[in-house]
Amino acid sequence: MLASGTVNLPQSRLLVVTGASRGLGVALSLAALETGYRVIGVARSAVAGLPYEVRACDVSDAGQVAKLFRSLHHESGLYGLINAAGIASMNLTLTTPPETMQRLVATNLLGTMYCSSAMGRLLARRGCGRIINFSSIAVPLGLKGEAVYVGAKSGIEGFSRAFAREMADFNVTVNVVAPGPMRTALIQGVPEPAIETLVRSQVVPRMAQPEDLWHLVAFLLDEGSSMLSGQVFHLGGV
Repeated sequence: MLASGTVNLPQSRLLVVTGASRGLGVALSLAALETGYRVIGVARSAVAGLPYEVRACDVSDAGQVAKLFRSLHHESGLYGLINAAGIASMNLTLTTPPETMQRLVATNLLGTMYCSSAMGRLLARRGCGRIINFSSIAVPLGLKGEAVYVGAKSGIEGFSRAFAREMADFNVTVNVVAPGPMRTALIQGVPEPAIETLVRSQVVPRMAQPEDLWHLVAFLLDEGSSMLSGQVFHLGGV
């Protein structure tokens, strides 16, 4: 079972999960449902057939993000945001087209900022909540061929540390989860030797499974984790 983490929560708590139509976003959403949370997913287009609602929103578009979170204003039990939306493109910086750079920064960094800001305003009014953003082990390891991606993810870490201080007065925590490589569409373009090098570089030299990721996310969502904020947690260790 994915939902191996235990949390103390009323059944009415609502999580918003971006990137919820595939990969880790789906895994986290399903695990959250199993644990007892309600989930509203966010993806570039609405998706049917999942056991939770998925609303259409391109997180790199500030106007769409603002519209989405306005629609959440009256949702009861709004409690947390998991910014799982992200894209990657492995290429040397010297040969990376400017439009690819823009897309990586817009989705990974700006998308995280837009959603965190919009959700932060809603949670501040409620006086509690959790925001979890996603970075990558590629940041501390400085992965060759991922410099633009690493730049965007580094920005998420710096933003989250500062944003955590801004949200502390509202009893809202902001943390970052930075996993190593996991078997999702995000690493399909990464050569296998590069993946193996990353895994060997971890303190725990094995590829994480979705339940490993959920265990950490569930811990950070728990109401007992109110003293943890502005931190980056490397799943697998560096």
